[in-house]
Amino acid sequence: MAIEPVKIYAVWLREIKRFLNSKSRMVGSLAMPLLFLVALGGGFSSFLPAGSVPGGVSYSTYLLPGIVAMTILFTSIFSGVSIIWDREFGFLKEMLAAPTGRENIVFGRTLGGATTAIIQGLMILVIGLVITGAPLPSPLHMAGAFVFMSFLSCFLVAVGIAIASTLQEVETFQLVMNLIVMPLFFLSNALIPIEKMPGILKGVTTLNPITYAVDGLRDLMIGQGTLGLPLDFAVCLVGFIVALAVATYLFSKTAI
Repeated sequence: MAIEPVKIYAVWLREIKRFLNSKSRMVGSLAMPLLFLVALGGGFSSFLPAGSVPGGVSYSTYLLPGIVAMTILFTSIFSGVSIIWDREFGFLKEMLAAPTGRENIVFGRTLGGATTAIIQGLMILVIGLVITGAPLPSPLHMAGAFVFMSFLSCFLVAVGIAIASTLQEVETFQLVMNLIVMPLFFLSNALIPIEKMPGILKGVTTLNPITYAVDGLRDLMIGQGTLGLPLDFAVCLVGFIVALAVATYLFSKTAI
């Protein structure tokens, strides 16, 4: 496997230009996270009893790291649909015929999709800090949060690429993604503290890799993590490596 940075950069740049040229996509992808933050955060904060949220922070502040993860989740995993579009319009055939290994195409697409997801996640973070009035994390904690956002986005883009490599129709991809995205989000700690969950749900949540990314973000952003940063980091790193390996293998087997 030969890594070619120039060709990875070319694929990455194409994904970035596609994102920047779609203003409606940028705006539309921010609408649902902001709705969750304002509606759920503002609504539940008004009647939750004292002590319901760890650390004594408002529910909207506690919710913010989960909403950042939600933004990255939806943006990253649906980026895989571009593979199906490229297959339908013939561009994928040209990419596969190029003098480079397929792993470089996967790496470039993963980095491109992750970059767009991180940009939108940072936008939601800035807007959310203003809306919730949460304190601005220190530069060191922001750097750590950026690392978790990077691992989470790369993991999810790789999952999207892996699934898109095995499907032929956009409609099928969207259906499969909805069946994956919703459980990943709602069966995590994005909305509810793990310690407040019933036993069965708590067990399922601890098996969800999104839980560890959210916990890491929550620990670094508002100091309310419960699982520990070393464990959060280890799970996110292993998940990213496994997802990238599977995506590379399945994309290498894809046919036009």
